[in-house]
Amino acid sequence: MKAERVMEVTNLELRKLKVIEQVIEKKIKQKKAGALLDLSVRQIIRLVKRVRREGMKGIIHQLRGQKSNRKHSEEFEQRVLRIYRKEYEGFGPTLAQEKLEERNKIVIGRETLRQLLIRDGLWELQRRGQKHRQWRERRACFGELVQADGSHHDWLEGRGPWLVLMGYIDDATGEVFGWFYDYEGTMPVMESFYRYVKRYGLPLSLYMDKHSTYQSPKEPSVEEQLEGREKTLTQFGRALEELGVELIPAHSPQAKGRIERLIKTFQDRVVKEMRLAGVKTKEEANQFLETYLAKYNRRFSVKSREQANLHRPALRDQELRRILSIQEKRVVRNDGTVRHETKLYQILNAAKSFKEVIVQERIDGKIYIVHEARDLAYRELHEPPKQNLQVKKKAFKPTPGIPPVSHPWKGAGFEQRQAKRQAALAA
Repeated sequence: MKAERVMEVTNLELRKLKVIEQVIEKKIKQKKAGALLDLSVRQIIRLVKRVRREGMKGIIHQLRGQKSNRKHSEEFEQRVLRIYRKEYEGFGPTLAQEKLEERNKIVIGRETLRQLLIRDGLWELQRRGQKHRQWRERRACFGELVQADGSHHDWLEGRGPWLVLMGYIDDATGEVFGWFYDYEGTMPVMESFYRYVKRYGLPLSLYMDKHSTYQSPKEPSVEEQLEGREKTLTQFGRALEELGVELIPAHSPQAKGRIERLIKTFQDRVVKEMRLAGVKTKEEANQFLETYLAKYNRRFSVKSREQANLHRPALRDQELRRILSIQEKRVVRNDGTVRHETKLYQILNAAKSFKEVIVQERIDGKIYIVHEARDLAYRELHEPPKQNLQVKKKAFKPTPGIPPVSHPWKGAGFEQRQAKRQAALAA
């Protein structure tokens, strides 16, 4: 005689059994039991018959302990694992499931794949920490607030140099923009913001952290205090002020959580996507990113609550480049030269003497010398200019001295004249 397999009864099934027993004992009606268990009357009738016939086992589902009709074959599962080890090692279950369907034409459920990878030791169960911050509602309009940040990461996984992703995400729609650079600094953030503005326009406000590139930690100078400024502006802060874009400081990473989560996602997804694409250089990474972001935004961006687009049209390209530049005031010397960062420049069209000019380093890498919004022509000097000074010749004045013995003055009577001179001096 085969031993029957013992099955555990869950609390939910015990609750269901109690209600069915009340129906059998005619203490409650079938309609009332259906309302209590959220079942139809026909299902209650079936359960009553099974419990009368089989007792407690009748309440247990008939498929308990049996293989699912939707279970994949062992050969299919091993094939999936082989492909995962070969092509997608380190990929999360969600991304791996997408790539299997996209590249290998294998359709498998995300949770099925997750359990398969966990069972085979290729993935560990991820436990998320408890959320403790208050949820903030998205802004209502596209362009009302844009979060931005730079991410230092081994984006090419050793196939090329370390890069910095300057990322932007619209708070209302989740629309994403980004570009790779060699470092995080004034020029990269200006150049990336220039690209953002050329594509979308000027947003109302920009939400960034307190990196010294964006917000200066220095106390305002006396001149700035007289102008009514409460803080010193960085070059990027000055450019945003000229463009009419408000710079909002984030006091913690959690405050700008949308861009932080985006970068964390990109450090997982984009890194692996570029690995599959064989990206090795910064130029290839930016070319890949343009294509990838188009697909990413189509899939993950959402509609804003309001239809209004608050991005303002971009300025003329020349004016936009002039503002998005590193600007320094310099004094013009008497010879029409200006010194900037160890280099000397000669102003060519100085028809009148300029006392002060602005030296601009723009995002194209070139140096411009500007006076009253006009670009001045100049050339770089490799040696200091020779000063053309006229030296006045001094008139020759012979130095008096003692005449030699052969001098005519020392002829006859010289000694007498010398004695008289000495006597006169003595008197």
